[in-house]
Amino acid sequence: MQHGGSICTRGNRVRPDDAGRAERARSPLLALCAVVALLFALLLVYSRTIAFAWDEGFHLLAAQLILAGKRPYLDFCYPQAPLYAYWNALWMRLFGDTWRVAHTVSALATAGAILLAAEFLLARLPVAGWRLACAVAAALLAGLNATVVGYGAIGQAYGLCLFLLVAAFRVSVRAVERSSPLPAAAAGFLAAAAAGSSLLTAAAAPVFLLWIPLHNRAGNRWRKCAACLAGAALPLLPLLWLFVESPHATLFNLFEYQLRYRRVNWEDATPHDLGVLTSWLDSSSALLLALLAIAGLRFIARMSGWERARRAEFYLCAWLALALGAELCATHPTFERYFILLTPFLAILAAVGFYAAASRLYHPSRPLLPLAALALLLALALAKSVYQESNALSWRDLEAVARKIEQVTPPHAALWGDEHFHFLTRRPAPEGVEFSYAQIVDMPAAQAAPLHIVNQWELVRQAETGVFSTVATCEADPEIEEMGLPRLYLHKTRIKSCTVFWDRAPARP
Repeated sequence: MQHGGSICTRGNRVRPDDAGRAERARSPLLALCAVVALLFALLLVYSRTIAFAWDEGFHLLAAQLILAGKRPYLDFCYPQAPLYAYWNALWMRLFGDTWRVAHTVSALATAGAILLAAEFLLARLPVAGWRLACAVAAALLAGLNATVVGYGAIGQAYGLCLFLLVAAFRVSVRAVERSSPLPAAAAGFLAAAAAGSSLLTAAAAPVFLLWIPLHNRAGNRWRKCAACLAGAALPLLPLLWLFVESPHATLFNLFEYQLRYRRVNWEDATPHDLGVLTSWLDSSSALLLALLAIAGLRFIARMSGWERARRAEFYLCAWLALALGAELCATHPTFERYFILLTPFLAILAAVGFYAAASRLYHPSRPLLPLAALALLLALALAKSVYQESNALSWRDLEAVARKIEQVTPPHAALWGDEHFHFLTRRPAPEGVEFSYAQIVDMPAAQAAPLHIVNQWELVRQAETGVFSTVATCEADPEIEEMGLPRLYLHKTRIKSCTVFWDRAPARP
């Protein structure tokens, strides 16, 4: 019923101009969600076809072992923070222990991180006319980034960590303007959960812990600091439980392996790191992201018209990128894919840089054409990267190897394979095979046994005595020859870059 120029609903009056404003507020968000939905579709298709990284194998096998009742550190070697393995085990219990489940969950988490980062600009950018354009630009800069597409939807912790870090950022921004300490506790929880999933994100938690009390605008800052610490303690409880059960094994897997054994047999680790730290110069999308982020940060610093509190939120992005970047540079050896963790925060700053450049070089109130040009450039760069990776090893290739293993291996016979093949075939992994990188650790057997580490040459000795009916590996030919596998088995087959050996040769007199 209409009355007096207003709309009446059960006695409550809603003015038409209020309804119009609400509708106008929803429209940009729906448009942004549509863009992110398209990016998620891209991630999902890629995740179920091409997406693959070698280190997925031991992460997914760890989750499968947890499903079987085993515990990381205590029952098998797993030199990683444990939460991601438990996260994967949860989803595998619900939907099946396949790589497709892990990829789908990672793609969803990455898309969620992109949406949270982009929506921040839609809600907080002081330039009203460019909010949607900058939000879409941030989504494109993150979602069409080759590293994000390549590693954000695989069976490793990158997708989950991206979501947790951006969620912690969004909650921290709210925490300083609310009197309640609960948002600060949530920020601590999310940041610690990211660190509990991958130690590569450990530098973010101290940034949030310092930023919240320094920029607090409501309530007691020390209560919020305490709440942040209390929230951070919760995700670390599983780690504390593992430590109580076996302090030595927990400390070895979390710290000692990383500090003492990670670079074993890697003579060119330093030149490798230098190559990684300069590789952004060879990537058009990474170079564009970095240059626009620098331009955005400079623009924010010079904008005296922006509120101090609003600038501080964008500076938080810079501090997070700086802290995480410093940690990743110090990781030795480091890899290009690690820097995926900086992408959403750089994308927020880069979107401001996009506004600064487009509004001056093209038109201050027409963002559509510059946005289309940015989308085209990023899409072409991504298409080139995907094309270059299209012939690389994939899970479908490994599934073909797994089918061959099942064909030539008796039901209850022992298999010695790379982690991927135990995961795919669900055949028990012998002691020491759960984390193959540890097989080159030079450690006395008495010290290695409690850590579930078995030297590679001990596994070769077991193969020589007939313990393994089948051996499946993707090692290069020189390493295979060095282990002497061709003389131990009568038959072998090659699938892509992997080799399956079976049918033990008679022992030589």
